[in-house]
Amino acid sequence: MRLGSRVGKAAIYLSNILLILSLLIFAKGFFPHKAFLPGIATWPEGSLSRSAPFNRVVFMVVDALRSDFVYGNASHFAFTQSLIRSGAALPFTGHASPPTITMPRVKAITTGTVPSFVDLVLNFAESDTTSTLRDQDSWLAQLKAKDGKLVMYGDDTWLRLFPEFFHRADGTTSFFVSDYTEVDNNVTRHIPSELELGDWSAMTLHFLGLDHIGHKTGPRGPNMPAKQAEMDSIVQRIYTAMEETEHLNSCLLVLLGDHGMNEGGNHGASSPGEVSTALTFISPKFKSAFEGQHSPVHDAVDYKYYDIVEQSDIVPTLAALLGFPIPQNNLGVVIARLLDLWTVQEDQYNLVYENAVQIHTIAQATFPAVFAHTPSGCSTTEGDDAEILACLWQRVSHAHIHTSAHRGSISGLKEFLYKAQDLLSGTASNYDLTSMQTGIALSALALGLCLPSFARAVFDSGADGIILVLTMLIYAITMFASSYVEEEHQFWYWILSAWLIVLFCKDARYSSQRAIHGPLGSVLAFLLLLAIRRWRQTGQKYAGEPDLLTNLVTPNPWILWVLVVLTYAVLSRNLSGRAVKWMGARQMGLLPVLVSMSAFLFKIAFTAADAPELLQSFPILNPLVVFVSRYPLVSLARVVFLGLVHLLGCAIYYEAPWQGAENLRSFLGAFQDVVSIFLITQTRTVYVPLYLFFHVQLYLFRRGRQHSVGEISILALLSQYASFFTFGGTNSIATIDLSNAYNGVSGYNVAAVGALTFVSNWAAPIWWAFAVCQLFSAAQLSKGRFIFMMTTLATFACLHTLAVMVACLVLREHLFIWTVFSPKYLYTAAWVVGQHTVVNMLGVGSLLRRRSG
Repeated sequence: MRLGSRVGKAAIYLSNILLILSLLIFAKGFFPHKAFLPGIATWPEGSLSRSAPFNRVVFMVVDALRSDFVYGNASHFAFTQSLIRSGAALPFTGHASPPTITMPRVKAITTGTVPSFVDLVLNFAESDTTSTLRDQDSWLAQLKAKDGKLVMYGDDTWLRLFPEFFHRADGTTSFFVSDYTEVDNNVTRHIPSELELGDWSAMTLHFLGLDHIGHKTGPRGPNMPAKQAEMDSIVQRIYTAMEETEHLNSCLLVLLGDHGMNEGGNHGASSPGEVSTALTFISPKFKSAFEGQHSPVHDAVDYKYYDIVEQSDIVPTLAALLGFPIPQNNLGVVIARLLDLWTVQEDQYNLVYENAVQIHTIAQATFPAVFAHTPSGCSTTEGDDAEILACLWQRVSHAHIHTSAHRGSISGLKEFLYKAQDLLSGTASNYDLTSMQTGIALSALALGLCLPSFARAVFDSGADGIILVLTMLIYAITMFASSYVEEEHQFWYWILSAWLIVLFCKDARYSSQRAIHGPLGSVLAFLLLLAIRRWRQTGQKYAGEPDLLTNLVTPNPWILWVLVVLTYAVLSRNLSGRAVKWMGARQMGLLPVLVSMSAFLFKIAFTAADAPELLQSFPILNPLVVFVSRYPLVSLARVVFLGLVHLLGCAIYYEAPWQGAENLRSFLGAFQDVVSIFLITQTRTVYVPLYLFFHVQLYLFRRGRQHSVGEISILALLSQYASFFTFGGTNSIATIDLSNAYNGVSGYNVAAVGALTFVSNWAAPIWWAFAVCQLFSAAQLSKGRFIFMMTTLATFACLHTLAVMVACLVLREHLFIWTVFSPKYLYTAAWVVGQHTVVNMLGVGSLLRRRSG
């Protein structure tokens, strides 16, 4: 029997290793780095010289500049709108393909390519250099090749993508989202001197403040109007210099957003607000060539204002406007409206034809067999997309050779260009099916290793085992439907609610002298779950809808702060009582109080910087705000962390969990309180009261009847996954919270920031992972019955991973593969590596093994 137990444990450990290996191998096939043509494009021999309207560009990127922020009725870009009305500005809505994250978007607007989805991961690794564009063709590389000087101020993503490109630069980190003032002032302060120098051919400005405001308070936050007006004033400053300064007379200003934002202020996915960006070309020269347009626009559906263009179209357009060859990996199409700057029709034709020749080179390399064997007289309506594209090129090429005046040929060129853009953008990622299938096979093997132990445990659990198996199977099926993936929280909310009802029915069988510890306790836990579910709306369909936060807490901040104070008070009281017991002196109970108070002061200081609106209408805390403002946030966080380490050391020393099951149970309570304070430190203030609700639920579970290992295992699984969504989490990259990633960190450190980012986003599952351990009795712990829970979690992790992998393989041609299933795969990897392996297997597993035999 003991041998069988050891074999089962070894199988589970091996399955975890295979599971992580399967994720890596599958990712290699699912997220390949796309090949690109090295070197930079040059003019072909014998090409006709053509004058360019501009000789320099100011490329002004305002991070998360959604189209309505500039063009809508509520916009505070008053000066920019006046330029649109005068004809000095040409407005477009730029379509940003998902993932709508800064790094892939910068790649698109500089190279004209469709970045790989793996760039989404690299976006969060500020020290990453594998994604550099040093050797790729771009409009920056073209200007540099012309001996032009480049300058850049703002998001340091540009410095990592283009190392040693800039003559002068000053980068700012894009992930400290609490700062939306200094991060932009650091850019603005360089503008006057650069406008006077004028020794550059391109000045790139990337402002981050508007994006940070969106992350904190949403697109309609109180600081958004002032930030929009600030950006508009910079446009006015640059435009005035272009009018009044001689060396800037032929300067082009491009105002754009790298991506938009949804109604929650986040981005990364494919909602209309996230993919719709402002894109405005500005120059005094435009007044003589273009008529003004109405601005602001009063009605626009899905943020679509004026003409819609792809962001990749910026690259060939800049090539035409500034007079350099189109970068050779470009998939963009020169924006048709700007062709009116050339009054000679043959010049317009040549510009579009050069674009077509450049994209034809990519199409021919992508489909060599099709282009090599295209018959004359082919059909442009029959055959697959590649054959139609090759036929369109054959007609374009024939017309170019036989039509000397090139009149009336631009429409055929445009037909070829837009067909090529659509087809080549869709085939930009080639799957390595062998790697994908190998990853699936390894995850299936990992599941197979868990099944024998899991099957025995399920058989012994009776009805609980049946419920557990059904839950797992239904969940696996839902992974094949995009709508269920987007709204996954609904599955966990309903399953957890149903499980609490089942527990109520079970509790009703037992008589209890104190009703609150019997069936009534399950009812109260269920009611608390309803409140927790309604605390913050999440998902895709109902994100931004009214909830308890928007309807009750935000208008009445005193409710929030009363609950926050109660949360800290409960934890402080618990730890103080334990400290008195440990050290036998009442005065020693002050240590946990001091640590709790320092944590509370840090939370006030962080809130004052991150969400000051929560404090402005609650003046009773103003003295504390003034007090903590004297100290840097990094130092305050470090004081809290050091205090928590000291408390944890005391708990380990005095509770001695290795001495027996009773000691372990006592230690688990102390450990939970210490971990709670740490997790609260890593949580946004508006979610802190949920820990109080969790604590009450745990109290009700502990004070009720003794639960079986099957019941505890089900609760461990359901509570971890459901609680992730109660804090606003989704399967969209847009909801990753970076606000607490720098607590106690003075500079960027990929390990520290990565760990803190994970803890910040998985705080609730981490809390419940350790909390359910307190439901085991001393007898269950001493006999090692908790192994059933570990087996259950391991089996579900394997099934979860396998289902998502198979869904990604089967649905790889699905319309939502990059917007729904690919992000879900990344979240699955985070669940498996971070929550399952590190927290559950290593963290919880090592704690529970400290028992007597």
